[in-house]
Amino acid sequence: MNKIDSIFSSLRDSGEKALIPFLVAGNPSLDATEGAILAMDNAVDIIEIGIPFSDPIADGPVIAAAMHKALESGITPTDVLQMVKRIRPSVNSGLVAMVSHSIVRRSGGTDWLVQAKEAGFDGVIIPDIDEVEAKVLSDHCHGIDLSFTMLVAPTSSDERIKTLASLSSGFLYILARLGLTGEQSKIPVIAARIEKIRSITDLPLAVGFGISTKAHVQAVHEHADAAIVGSALVRRMAEESDPIVGAEKFVREIS
Repeated sequence: MNKIDSIFSSLRDSGEKALIPFLVAGNPSLDATEGAILAMDNAVDIIEIGIPFSDPIADGPVIAAAMHKALESGITPTDVLQMVKRIRPSVNSGLVAMVSHSIVRRSGGTDWLVQAKEAGFDGVIIPDIDEVEAKVLSDHCHGIDLSFTMLVAPTSSDERIKTLASLSSGFLYILARLGLTGEQSKIPVIAARIEKIRSITDLPLAVGFGISTKAHVQAVHEHADAAIVGSALVRRMAEESDPIVGAEKFVREIS
């Protein structure tokens, strides 16, 4: 069983829900990213690692700025894979790469997926991939025991959701709202959508986009299997004098 599958299976058996923090690799430094992953490990279930990209898809100003800073520092996808390989033996959480399809394509396509698996990633999310390419990479991920997650927008039709679910493994990423990533004040209203999606697929459902506070996490956990928190964590790491301490404090506050 893939590690992501195993995590969600164990959580379901115990009646618990997952917390999935997202951070940008290399922001504010690769050492800080490594330290934050290790510091958060015992407080979370899966960690999503964003691989810096010059034209991030649907990312708001906080994450876009973090991506830009990491790229200015010279962080490459290879650097991220090497970092994951270095810390993987010490990390219990599942590790999932959020990576642009252009990076995967330029780095060898299915060969890059093998490299990600060998480095220690348990899954990938490729937010800007089309269905044709997704089928090829999804099939390859299945063969190497790497989860492959697609994103479901609030506007996705039932047929579209069926297609996205058929391409996915590990979990589905449910966007809580339209627009860009970023912190929000309003509690996400997702009950009806989650109920509809559950009638289509048995995959675990993780909700992200604007999930920023403990109250948001609790609201998501009432209906979905996991809450994904990104911009709020990235901001906290940027504001704290010690980003590693900031990351650990933040996930413990919202978990």
